[in-house]
Amino acid sequence: MSHESIGSHRAQNRPFPFPLPATPIHVPDEVLADLRQRLSMTRWPDDAGNDDRYYGVDRRYLQELVEYWHTEYNWRKAEAAINAYEHYRVEVDGVPVHFMRKPGVGPNPTPLILTHGWPWTFWHWSKVIDPLADPGAHGGDPAEAFDVIVPSFPGFGFSTPLPNNPDMNFWKVADLWHTLMTSVLGYRKYAAAGCDVGALVTGQLGHKYADELYAIHIGSGQKLTLFEGERAWDLTGGRPIPDGLPADVHARIIELEHRFAVHLAAHVLEPSTLSFGLSDSPAGMLAWILQRWMKWSDDGGNIETVFPKDDLLTHAMIFWVTNSISTSIRTYANNNRYPWTPSHNRQPVIEAPTGITFVGYENPPGVTTDHRVQNFLDSDRAPWYNHVNLTAHANGGHFIPWEIPTEWTEDLRRTFRGRR
Repeated sequence: MSHESIGSHRAQNRPFPFPLPATPIHVPDEVLADLRQRLSMTRWPDDAGNDDRYYGVDRRYLQELVEYWHTEYNWRKAEAAINAYEHYRVEVDGVPVHFMRKPGVGPNPTPLILTHGWPWTFWHWSKVIDPLADPGAHGGDPAEAFDVIVPSFPGFGFSTPLPNNPDMNFWKVADLWHTLMTSVLGYRKYAAAGCDVGALVTGQLGHKYADELYAIHIGSGQKLTLFEGERAWDLTGGRPIPDGLPADVHARIIELEHRFAVHLAAHVLEPSTLSFGLSDSPAGMLAWILQRWMKWSDDGGNIETVFPKDDLLTHAMIFWVTNSISTSIRTYANNNRYPWTPSHNRQPVIEAPTGITFVGYENPPGVTTDHRVQNFLDSDRAPWYNHVNLTAHANGGHFIPWEIPTEWTEDLRRTFRGRR
């Protein structure tokens, strides 16, 4: 189905008959049977001396999780929870797009598109969808309701397969999202939010399509040139650590480099090489994405305080049953291979009013939460944004709407107050 055939425009953002037929998620039984067989046949490597996880994910916990996946985890139960929301599949400019929707409940809900990152799925937004769509049922003001649209990033999950679009990256996704929201769904004007790579998509929307956005809300606040350059895979850009730093600042630099270095290097430099193993072995795929969830979340050393086993495996299942791990990680290489090109030379680069949520687990070296906002204002990133609402929280890690959903929701609402 092409977007040209189902366009529907309206003068106001008011409730209207949705222009698409809903299509619930359903994974075929044979896909689940194949998964169970692969899990039962996992060949485990020796992992001696890794109880402290110095070498990465430890076999003991991964084996425990794989056994739970094989014998106890219930995808059909997760699938039913996912299907409590509306699901749609369309083609936008030839690209397959899946999205989940929660209709807004209020006098005039504002359309809102939420964009996830990696190794996120659309389901990472599940804790904030209901409060955003129906604030009156969650202690909020019905006048702040959103009509919530949650797509799967192209090449991720159910926005697959992507064989004809091997060059997909964040700024191309922004164009698809704008077409989805305006030409396909008929919204005259809309709101946008995102985290991780989804924050870059959202920032590009705020750059290229500012006049058609009420505002945007993101996590972090990076430049849209983040992935450019010959050493985009190296967070340091080849710069040595300065001499004479306080011990805690030096340690924080090393910690952050260890947190992201292998992930960026592998995804930017050789995503296909990695993908052959991850696409063939569910245990191997789980190990790779599990390490990101463990390293990037504010879990105090226990991942299940943030992601219980069932949640870890539901997110992993969305990658596995769609065979999308390869196209998802290639996004990083494409962000570098096909550099961002500005649509205008006005300042700020991102003209849409912007709210940003910062979290303590990602504080820069030597910066406390109390000084995080000022640190951003003093940086060379701040002039990129028409920032109107900057908030820093002591708690929370990289998966902000999952880890601190109440705070994220309130931050986002505050960004859009008076801008609808």
